[in-house]
Amino acid sequence: MEEYDIIVVGGGSGGSAVAGRLASGGRYRVCLIEAGGTNTSWRVRAPGMLPFLPKNTNWRFETVPQPGLNGRRGYQPRGKGLGGSSAINAMIYIRGCAWDYDRWAELGATGWSHDEVLPYFRRAEGNVRGADAHHGGDGPLKVSDQNWPHPGSLDFIEAGASLQLPRSDDFNGPQFEGVGLYQVTQYRGERWSVARGYVEPEVAAGRLAVKTGALVEKIGVENGRARSVTIRRGGRTETLGARGAVILSAGAFGTPQTLMLSGIGPADHLREQGIPVVLDRAAVGADLQDHIDYVSGYETDGYEFLGGSARGAVKQIGAIVEWLRHRTGRLTTPYAEAGGFARTSPDVAVPDVQFHFVPAVLEDHGRTRVKAHGFSCHVCVLRPESRGTVRLGSPDPRAAPVIDPRFLSDDRDTEVLLRGTKLMRRILEAPPLARHGGRDRHTAGIEDDARLVEIIRNRADTVYHPVGTARMGSDPDAVVDPRLKVRGLDGLYIADASVMPRIVSGNTNAPTVMIGERCAEFVTADLG
Repeated sequence: MEEYDIIVVGGGSGGSAVAGRLASGGRYRVCLIEAGGTNTSWRVRAPGMLPFLPKNTNWRFETVPQPGLNGRRGYQPRGKGLGGSSAINAMIYIRGCAWDYDRWAELGATGWSHDEVLPYFRRAEGNVRGADAHHGGDGPLKVSDQNWPHPGSLDFIEAGASLQLPRSDDFNGPQFEGVGLYQVTQYRGERWSVARGYVEPEVAAGRLAVKTGALVEKIGVENGRARSVTIRRGGRTETLGARGAVILSAGAFGTPQTLMLSGIGPADHLREQGIPVVLDRAAVGADLQDHIDYVSGYETDGYEFLGGSARGAVKQIGAIVEWLRHRTGRLTTPYAEAGGFARTSPDVAVPDVQFHFVPAVLEDHGRTRVKAHGFSCHVCVLRPESRGTVRLGSPDPRAAPVIDPRFLSDDRDTEVLLRGTKLMRRILEAPPLARHGGRDRHTAGIEDDARLVEIIRNRADTVYHPVGTARMGSDPDAVVDPRLKVRGLDGLYIADASVMPRIVSGNTNAPTVMIGERCAEFVTADLG
């Protein structure tokens, strides 16, 4: 049996970070297992090719029918391949607000307050602006300013400012609330996935073994300790031994699925699936949280904004040629260029909604091509109260997990999303954007709250930030303790967004990298 000191399951944001860090010192023999491929295609590395990514980079999950969304199934894209969702996302670098992490500590995640996690954010970050009290300048994860933002994105900022929203040129610094351009995980015009920063250098140096195209079937537990990982690769099954630790980083859907396939989870559910119970842990697959999101779209005349037309296609071809030659221009766009954070009520202490402005008309997660030019904006609920689950639909590891976010099952989320939608509409119809003559595609002339809520239920969906399905805490019911070790077992850790006890107020990629950094430190301390 092939053996390693440490096996990392999942090459996404958390897994890439923890595997790269543990391999970098050369102390341990580390193997990273990833079901997808290497994600080195130019279409992955060109930021503006986001709508045209190869299908094999995305798991393309769906939810069960959602009563809160009028019975619709939600779409749940998840990155497949090295880098995980950092290879297919909009590259936005956001940590959330300080309050989020202080709340984690209050809930029992001892050692995870904002002041305690900030050094790990800084360690991971290689910001082109350089290091300061809030940022790192030489970390593996490159963070850049947008050099070619669309003029419409700048108009969004002016529109927000006209409504007295603060301006922010650094959402990860002292001014979290307000509107501005997002910083992005790019470097010299290319997408900078977590795998590019952490994994590729270690593979090149010969310090990290990577097995792509390897689907994990289960984690083997002997005498209360994780000892092996069974994978299926190239049509055959093999088992890899782990002398020191197994680190599970398969994401908010894949991690609970893998735990349950390994006999770790709610005992009754495991028995229903015919899986022998290794450890009864009810919280595995529970407490799923996600940012429920509504998108407004406005059509404009002319061709100033991006869009589906012959002229738009010609411009896109020109942008591709420029990027291939110089790594500059419009193909560096993350699409969600501008945005910000706002409070929808004076009773809210910190922002409760986030905006993502897109200088194009967006429908159905970009899967529906719109033959029009214009702009769109997302608004999402930052701290949802609705809670969902991830369960097995089959004991077959190849089967998709059963995902039930229970979106808008708590009326408080509906109220916040309604208020956020109204605020977003005020921004989009303020003079700096109104001058473009945009026509609201969905809610024009509608002021009645009940009708707006019905439209929201017909259109809302995820903004791609699932967390919480293997939550961290100090209580005996938590899946992992504050050192990210699975309670009740030795040698098994989790390093991804599933451990978050509460969803953060913003995009989840940067916090997941921070979790990977911390896990590497914990494992190093435990193994010596």
